[in-house]
Amino acid sequence: MAKETAKGGKTDLINKVLDIELEWFLTVNPTLTAECQQHPKALKLMRSSAFETWSEESLALYLEHLADARSKGRNLMKEKYAKIQKSIPCENYSDTLKDSVEIYKSWQEEARGKYPRIFREGAAGFAWYLRCELDTYSPTVLESYFNDVKAASLEGRNPVVETYDRIAKKLGYSSLEEWHQKLEAKG
Repeated sequence: MAKETAKGGKTDLINKVLDIELEWFLTVNPTLTAECQQHPKALKLMRSSAFETWSEESLALYLEHLADARSKGRNLMKEKYAKIQKSIPCENYSDTLKDSVEIYKSWQEEARGKYPRIFREGAAGFAWYLRCELDTYSPTVLESYFNDVKAASLEGRNPVVETYDRIAKKLGYSSLEEWHQKLEAKG
């Protein structure tokens, strides 16, 4: 995978991850998913923007994990949504997972404080969604992901805001701030 990463780069890794995730996502029972299942471009927009905040190492490990899961007949998207709906239990109760969720929850709360028109939902729902997703990650992917989270925290970054700034730009706004201001003006 390292050679592939060097050759294709982060964008290539993201596209390969999205191909697998979208394939899986489209097979999830629609009653368990958000409206975005009817809009695959929305999934790609959201997920690619989030993955752009990850390190190449984490992306490469995640892609390997997805390929391994696929080879075993698993669909991690179905598993994630089943966990969200509490149809199957979460299994990972590690500090790494818990700490990742707590840090992201604080970033979500910070983002909501700055951009309430964009972040209307509270951090609790987001935290449960993230917790269920991280529960599908292998220990290796989760550890690398947590290293990314710790690095962002040490650098004073907020990947939630970074993700939504990328989404705003892909939607044609100059920034998350402009997107929020336009929503504020609409009332």
